[in-house]
Amino acid sequence: MTQSHDQADNKLWGGRFTQPIDSFVESFSASIQYDSRLYVHDIAASKVHCRMLGRQNIIPQAEAEQIIAGLDQVKGELDRGELPFQTRLEDIHMHVENRLKELIGPVAGKLHTARSRNDQVATDIRLYLREEVDAIREQIRVLKKNLLALAEAHVETIMPGFTHMQSAQPVTFGHHLMAYFEMLNRDRQRFTDLRSRLNRLPLGSAALAGTTFPVDRHWVAGELGFEGVCENSLDAVSDRDFAVEILAAAALTMTHLSRFSEELILWSSPAYAFIKLPDAFCTGSSIMPQKKNPDVPELVRGKTGRVYGALFTLMTLMKGLPLAYNRDMQEDKEPVFDAVDTLRSCLRVFADMVPGIEPQQKRMREAAGAGYATATDLADYLVRRNIPFREAHAIVGRIVRMAEVQGVDLDQLTLEQMQQVDSRIEADVAGVLTVEASVNARVAVGGAAFDTVRAAIAKAKDQLAAYG
Repeated sequence: MTQSHDQADNKLWGGRFTQPIDSFVESFSASIQYDSRLYVHDIAASKVHCRMLGRQNIIPQAEAEQIIAGLDQVKGELDRGELPFQTRLEDIHMHVENRLKELIGPVAGKLHTARSRNDQVATDIRLYLREEVDAIREQIRVLKKNLLALAEAHVETIMPGFTHMQSAQPVTFGHHLMAYFEMLNRDRQRFTDLRSRLNRLPLGSAALAGTTFPVDRHWVAGELGFEGVCENSLDAVSDRDFAVEILAAAALTMTHLSRFSEELILWSSPAYAFIKLPDAFCTGSSIMPQKKNPDVPELVRGKTGRVYGALFTLMTLMKGLPLAYNRDMQEDKEPVFDAVDTLRSCLRVFADMVPGIEPQQKRMREAAGAGYATATDLADYLVRRNIPFREAHAIVGRIVRMAEVQGVDLDQLTLEQMQQVDSRIEADVAGVLTVEASVNARVAVGGAAFDTVRAAIAKAKDQLAAYG
């Protein structure tokens, strides 16, 4: 046997080869630098697979028990950081099997009976992402809970609502926060919905065509907590739809966090001065001592692009791949891991920051009354007097122009001045021109009235307690 053949044989797949792999290619093709985080899931799936091999008399039971004990030892070493990662061993599967062989000898090679690295890695990443999805759902629940608490404390804190970044109609801070609660509610539902599609077992599909051994895939699925098995072996090893779904849900969640971040950044600026962010989530300037920069919302807004990029990377990766497994698919892990890590860190920092947000109620109230925000209420007042809305709209437009010329708000015009525009306006108009009256007139479900928002918060609390 030549030296080059000896070197090639050092690979677990090396029997076919007569030359060693190029040293740069070895480094270029290794994935251990990022798939090492899968070791817990790889060993858990391997243990169940081995138990199944013993139960089905595919390997002797005594050997199955020996392999499982060895896997426990490998896991302990990895837990304690005692097993160094080596590029020559390529991936986490090779590291585990190589160390197992060192510990228990050639019998370790029987662990790979009736499976391939193709169905092995597909199983590992599903186990890993199932755990991450559950953690994300819990983090969203915590953020929702903290948003609810802040909203409940500020049901009557009036602020301007905007369209086109222009003051439109008065709302309340509590009502505004509940809009983000609804977004997060949908986000959590998406992660809940996709979990069932994620939670299917690929193991037993082997490389692409299934296995000739009498495996019990349904037993393995039950032991690993899967809801069922992947029904087609080709699809099982080449499917990454579940990862795309997770990144799509993550991207949309980050969109919502980014929109919230943008508003927090605006609201905390001196030009708005609607809120104060807690000091622990801001930084100062190296040159301007007066500055308090909203770094956390800015970073969340920026990190949203990373998650979008991960989604686009994975979809681009998958779009042209023929069945079944291709080495391109090794590139799925880095964007998936990065997106999941990014989302979880952003959810955590938001959940920690939200309780410390301090609305500046006086400033918000003043801003809510500016910009003729109760003009629509005046139009509605006229409609209730049997004036067609389009006519009412025109009448109020003329009244707003009068107020602009005089430099006053609508509620500062006298009755006589408004009657110069339309004599059908009566003294009771004063009751609709305050911001409080405007807000509390919105009593329909989903509206901004104090009692309506309280009812929405009560309903949300019940849902949070029941479903998260």
